Amino acid sequence: MTAFTINFDAIVQITDEHFAQLCRANPDVKFERTTKGELVIVAPTGGETGSYNSELNADFVIWNRQTKLGIVFDSSTCFKLPNEALRSPDVAWIKNERWNELALEQKQKFPPIAPDFVLELMSPSDYLSDAQAKMQEYIANDVKLGWLLNRKDHSAEIYRPNQPVEVLKSPATLSDEDVLPGFVLNVQSIW
Repeated sequence: MTAFTINFDAIVQITDEHFAQLCRANPDVKFERTTKGELVIVAPTGGETGSYNSELNADFVIWNRQTKLGIVFDSSTCFKLPNEALRSPDVAWIKNERWNELALEQKQKFPPIAPDFVLELMSPSDYLSDAQAKMQEYIANDVKLGWLLNRKDHSAEIYRPNQPVEVLKSPATLSDEDVLPGFVLNVQSIW
């Protein structure tokens, strides 16, 4: 999905409340905010990518219903990361203990918490360098595990704190017992 970044710093600083008002006033538009305060307008996904995103999210929901270890979020959820960026991964998951530490009001707005896990599925129009930078931002802001799936070249990039990015070509499955105990994602279906 193509994203457009607009810098309003010369005119106004976009606060969390401004951002929330903007999102409410434009419910059909997906916005993110960078750590620099830039507004990112993200184009909607095409049908194929949307379908794959839905399938991926369903796999996490089914696993989470069975394990009851945390909370799963879809791409419409915007998280306020420690660096003040507001980001919406395609799939996110947070351990129950961490989610339950938040106040009800924090849960109802843009949760001020980095997910334990994020997944981004590249759309045909995405730039790999932009997606990789976003994944690095997640890891730099306390995300424990990130998966970037690139359907163009059938690759999965695995991001972990203090480790080099691991690139897998055409993996059949992805898993990580430390962060996602018992979860195995069959990625063959999206290649």
